[in-house]
Amino acid sequence: MTLVNYALQDGVATLTLDNPPANAYSTAMFEELDALILQARRDKRVEVIVVTGAGEKFFCAGADIGMLADADPEDKYYFCLHANEALLRLEQTPKLVIAALNGHCVGGGLEVAMAADLRVAPAGLRGKVGLPEVALGVLPGTGGTQRLARLLGRSRAIELMAEGSLLNVEQARQEGLINRLLEGSDFRAAVQEYARGFCNPGKSSRAVGHIKRAVVGGADMPLESGLALERELQQRLFSGPDAVEGIAAFNAGRPPHFGG
Repeated sequence: MTLVNYALQDGVATLTLDNPPANAYSTAMFEELDALILQARRDKRVEVIVVTGAGEKFFCAGADIGMLADADPEDKYYFCLHANEALLRLEQTPKLVIAALNGHCVGGGLEVAMAADLRVAPAGLRGKVGLPEVALGVLPGTGGTQRLARLLGRSRAIELMAEGSLLNVEQARQEGLINRLLEGSDFRAAVQEYARGFCNPGKSSRAVGHIKRAVVGGADMPLESGLALERELQQRLFSGPDAVEGIAAFNAGRPPHFGG
């Protein structure tokens, strides 16, 4: 049984979590997800990665509670360790990653989404967003405590997790957990169009990827080290064809046509 589906269209690789009814993840799902993250990383045709859920009700409801109930503490530890490793690979992949929240995004589902660079959802979605693990007597253990604090600040992150709050999508957008609500009746088509906006030839996907690397790599560095990383990445862009094309197009007053 395939738990993560992979599709490539026009430079956009879509990874779809597919474990009905709630797309809950297990060790097996994370093994598939991890392998596909590496596949998308290495595929030169892939410019942007989208992670979404199958169906219309759930992006992902987090870990399979039945699986956790049957696992001993050591198994749970290694499950969390591998999830951390896979999501770090997603976060550090030098290609833009978009989480497309097609439904409820709670618990470990939000932890997956927070490892993406951008999060989008359909306007009017009735799904909930949050980290309610405290109700199970545990904490968000696959990156939630760390990434939520980095997104929202320490105090607000502690408040939301300690309360186990569930937000609607508009509240999540206002908090900064969701970057954009996409209009239209066909969310998946809207996501594809949105993702294509970061691809060649209209946008330099190489420059977008380097922006991501500068931000993600430099965020926890001292400022001087972050600036050094920024200069190195900028020099790589100046040495490539996209910078030549972008500057020439600007001076000629025409739209650029990037090759990546």
